[in-house]
Amino acid sequence: MNKEVLGIDIGGSGVKGAVIDLKKGTLVTERVRIPTPTPHSPQTLLDGIQTIIDGFGWKGVIGCGFPGVIRSQTIETAANIGGKKFIGINLAEEIGIKTGLEAWIVNDADAAGVAELRYGAGRGCRGVVLMLTVGTGIGSSMFIDGTLVPNLEFGHLKMRDKNTGRNVAAERLCSDAARKSHDLQWKQWALRFNKYLQYIQFLCRPDLIIIGGGVASKSDKFLKYIEVDSDVVVAKLENRAGMIGAAYEASKYLKV
Repeated sequence: MNKEVLGIDIGGSGVKGAVIDLKKGTLVTERVRIPTPTPHSPQTLLDGIQTIIDGFGWKGVIGCGFPGVIRSQTIETAANIGGKKFIGINLAEEIGIKTGLEAWIVNDADAAGVAELRYGAGRGCRGVVLMLTVGTGIGSSMFIDGTLVPNLEFGHLKMRDKNTGRNVAAERLCSDAARKSHDLQWKQWALRFNKYLQYIQFLCRPDLIIIGGGVASKSDKFLKYIEVDSDVVVAKLENRAGMIGAAYEASKYLKV
């Protein structure tokens, strides 16, 4: 395994990057963040990635977390960043053409989960481990005895909205953005989020649930209201996890 890889975490509002020490799971450099170039398109995103690469003077392997389903390095969903413009794009290949460097693409929530399982709150854990990144939406990643089950979209499971009587994506009711937009007190939101966790518990029976994303820093506000038949812990790597996990996956799959 190469000791250092450039990790990039692509989001709808920002693109973050740092050089990662994969032996320690730590940042070698300061984290750099640029606004996600607009209008959202493959070309503008590639330009943004190039800006980060140039800023570090980087010449090695790149790992990128992307907010969508990734299969065979090809984007299949991109709801929060350009939608149909990205569908069918082999982003790793396009980065190679743009920069001349090898890249590996992974779902952003999967990247964060990989980092937490290897270096953070899930380190050494066996059985079924579920990580949820709760922020603007809800990202999810699951591991069975350390092996990733890729591209789970548990944030899009349907739940009933009592106000409208309609079934909507869970993240529209239970994300941190939903808490803010509906002006919910922490207890109100926590009870709603707990129902979502119970739903997940029924479906896959995780032994451990790791909560990351924006709400993780406010765990004292809501964890006391969570009652599920799993251990529940807060993620340790904060907003570094996506970069670290993407870098690790690139090193593993590109075998450098």
